[in-house]
Amino acid sequence: MKKACIFDLDGTLTQTLASIARPTNLTLRHFGLPEMPVENFRYYAGDGIDNTLRRALRDAGDPEGRFFAEGIEMCRRWYREDPLFEVRPYPRITELLSRLREKGVLLAVCSNKPHENAVPVVETIFGPGVFAAIQGQTERVPMKPDPTGVLRILEALGVSRDECLYVGDTNTDMQTGKNAGVFTVGVTWGFRDRQELEAGNADRIIDDPLELPDLL
Repeated sequence: MKKACIFDLDGTLTQTLASIARPTNLTLRHFGLPEMPVENFRYYAGDGIDNTLRRALRDAGDPEGRFFAEGIEMCRRWYREDPLFEVRPYPRITELLSRLREKGVLLAVCSNKPHENAVPVVETIFGPGVFAAIQGQTERVPMKPDPTGVLRILEALGVSRDECLYVGDTNTDMQTGKNAGVFTVGVTWGFRDRQELEAGNADRIIDDPLELPDLL
């Protein structure tokens, strides 16, 4: 029996494309560049806000990233102003979390969002205390697929790698779990498709959140 589940946030627990697109497109608009469709952010997002902006700048006509250094500070500021813009949990996620907690499973989040943004998003959407640990990116916790965040969570929860599932929607997530030495579960309702998860060597792939308890 697994004792803990560590979840990615964007694209796994919450639908956050609009909240990521908003500050990025405001930045593009500032520089007179065309805004990118929200759906594009399925592939822009996932590796931190810096890479999201770089990819959007590239497609908006700035492949050299001439506007990046100035733009990233604007983008971060606009994101901090409204990190919950149109954010909502995916269908059946709330029910999944309740079922896992009823089984005594410890829940945690490991996100590439800046830590100061990840915590209020998680606690506002799901309530304080639902997750035993929340870890975002900090100066001491590099972005995934670096396993530092996952390993810190395992230590904080007092569980071993064999006692944990890592759940995410991208190849980056699958690499993160592999790098940390935990069982990886890819989800198909998020930003990326099954083919990417298969290429990332997910240990299991699920199409519905309520399939997850059977993997415990």
